[in-house]
This record gives sequence, structure tokens and C-alpha cells, in this order.
Amino acid sequence: MRMLVFANRTTKEILRDPLSLFFGIGFPVALLLLLSAINRSIPVDLFNVDSLTPGIAVFGLSFMALFAAQVLSKDRASSFLTRLFTTPMTSTDFIMGYSLPLLMMSIVQGIFCYIVAMFMGLAISLSMIVALALLIPTSIIFIGIGLLCGTLLSERAAVGICGALLTNLSAWLSGAWIDLNLISGLFKDVAFILPFVHQSKWEKLLLLVNTVIFPLISGGCLVMPSSYR
Repeated sequence: MRMLVFANRTTKEILRDPLSLFFGIGFPVALLLLLSAINRSIPVDLFNVDSLTPGIAVFGLSFMALFAAQVLSKDRASSFLTRLFTTPMTSTDFIMGYSLPLLMMSIVQGIFCYIVAMFMGLAISLSMIVALALLIPTSIIFIGIGLLCGTLLSERAAVGICGALLTNLSAWLSGAWIDLNLISGLFKDVAFILPFVHQSKWEKLLLLVNTVIFPLISGGCLVMPSSYR
């Protein structure tokens, strides 16, 4: 009960800022529409909706780290978190209270992306349900990074790292709109060490084969077989 009450408070804190709603839900959709419009204007099918949608859905999850870091660092700076330490709340209540709203927001964000993509020509299939479910592990990773930064860093530093740095890293290293197989060397090697590109490839693979595939899970992280690399 305490966890749900705190999660409700966190939700209100996030929704209080309209800019958060835009970046959390609207920006990935706007980016999907923009890149699709660019794709129609160029002779090469570079931003095909079938491969673009999964990448944008994964990229959009990076904003969950920003929100987590922002809310937690604000609570620390205002001494609100210190006052909560006098309550019977446990560490699980704190972690889940911050995480649950962002987890729900990431699912809603993914649903919006796929709905918009369907209006743009993406074929409807049962694989979409699995693709949406597979967004959860990656969203947990991003939320965890945000909570860690919000715990250790000041509000300005936490927002800077999770905002400017992490979102750019996830955009370029996830293969959201660039096929990393076209890039060789250190850039590609680093990208395949991180979990973002594997998540993006699983999402694309699910839509490509148009069937239900259950991924390999190793150590809580999605692992892409080497044949898909």
C-alpha cells in the first residue's frame, strides 16, 4: 500500500511538467513521423517503417532514465527524501515507488509508437505483443541507470548525464536508425557490448518474421545470437 501511494505521488510529479509528457511519449512518435517523411523524399529506402519503429521504441526508453534521475535528485535536493526516511517505508517501497510509474510510461510510449506505425503501413501481427513485452527489460535497465545517477549525483549532473549523454549513446549505439553492420571497427564493437542494439535487433526480428519468438535470456539481459550480428 505504501509503495502504491508513493508511486502515485511520483506519477503526479512527472505529469506536472508538460515537457516531460512530450519527451516521454510525443517525441519518439514525432521522430518516427519525421524520419518516415524523410524516407519518402529520398530514393533509397533508408528509414523503412518496419525497421525504424522497433529502433525508435527502444530509443524512447532512454528518456525513462532522465525522468528517474530528475525526480530522485529533486527529492534529494529538497530534503523530501530525507523526511521520508522517518516513515515506515522500506527500500523496496522506495525503488518500486519510483520505478512503477516509469515502467508504465515506457509501455504506453511503446504502444503509441506501434499504433502510429500501423497507420503508416506497419503490418499488424501478434509479434507486436511480444515486442512490447520485450521493451520491459530494457526499460528496467534505463530506470535503474536513472535511479543510480539520481542517487549519487546532483540534479544538474544527473539530468546532464541521463539527458544529453545517455540519450545520444542509446540513439547511436542501438542502431535505431542506422544499420550498425554498415559501420565497422571500434564503434560497432562497443555498440554490441551494450544491451541497446540487441534489444533493437530482437524487436526488428520479431516484426520481420511476423511470428512469436522467445529470446534467449542470460543474466537478466537480452542476448542476440552471433548470427544476427
